Amino acid sequence: MSRRLRVMAVAAISLGALALAAWGAAARGNRWAMYEDEMQDPVDDPPDADRQGEFAFGRLRYRSPLDGRGSYSRWGIDCNKGDRLFVQCLRRLTRIDLAPIEHIVDIDSDEIFDWPWMFAVSAGDWRLSPSQATRLRHYLDRGGFLFVDDFHNDREWANFMAGIRQIDPQAEVRDLVDADQIFHVAYDLKNRIRVPGQNVVHGSQIERGGAEPKWRGVFDSKGRVIVAISFNQDVGDGWEFADDPYYPEKYSAEAIRLGVNYVLYSLTH
Repeated sequence: MSRRLRVMAVAAISLGALALAAWGAAARGNRWAMYEDEMQDPVDDPPDADRQGEFAFGRLRYRSPLDGRGSYSRWGIDCNKGDRLFVQCLRRLTRIDLAPIEHIVDIDSDEIFDWPWMFAVSAGDWRLSPSQATRLRHYLDRGGFLFVDDFHNDREWANFMAGIRQIDPQAEVRDLVDADQIFHVAYDLKNRIRVPGQNVVHGSQIERGGAEPKWRGVFDSKGRVIVAISFNQDVGDGWEFADDPYYPEKYSAEAIRLGVNYVLYSLTH
């Protein structure tokens, strides 16, 4: 990656943090107030929240047996502060005409087909009904792209894969390698580093027993990545804590670069 791109990524983090501070002062409310009790880190909408864009960040709202055991639902981890900060960085680092806030998409709604790129966290805890799995299969078959993040250890991987097999029993899942185009769309990400969760960033960086970070993908019949998988990592925390001096900048920069590549890949492949 060039020095210019590295400087741009760091600058985007700083500007995104300033934008969040300004939103707090403006206090325009929250478009997704109906889900606020399910979100881990809800924030107020920016002043331009109603502006339309040609592309929007989609956040997948799904069901988990673990919902109700804490102060937020599994789908709502890092939401929606992490989403908003990443959106601000994406707007500054690309020329995408991007809507200023995320769109929460319920897995039971056909509205899912209106949003070509979606982000899902803690997918190791999801539980899909047959109709939900079918809807996701149709979504991916129609060109949709899903980025899943923040799940760890063998148990969570097995549960995630059970959902993938519901979606497509023949799905091809493999490790992404340096030569894969998804790592070279905007940033060259040959020397990738784990993006750790905020709660383990200054310790072992191993969360819930997930020792080795993995970058994986589900591929369609043409060799295109349709599901990008961040396993034993927490890219969402890299976005959410980009404005936190306790969280090292190098991890937020890595998370933003990875997210930018995944978005641009989905739009160009």
